[in-house]
Amino acid sequence: MSAGAVQSVYVSLYNRAFADYRAHALWHMRQFDEPTEEDALAVARALRTEGDLAARRLAEEIEQACHAPH
Repeated sequence: MSAGAVQSVYVSLYNRAFADYRAHALWHMRQFDEPTEEDALAVARALRTEGDLAARRLAEEIEQACHAPH
């Protein structure tokens, strides 16, 4: 997978996390227009600690996308 495709996957998941969990698990975080992998991983950590089971699954998807080979 190309670097651009990997970026679009984690950015899409990042945006989904804010759409679904902003009020519940991400209320204390700022959403960036162009998030880095580190921003996405910070969101994944917050989803794991503040979110429900579905949020944890989304966190795993974000982590996998960020750690995919570029």
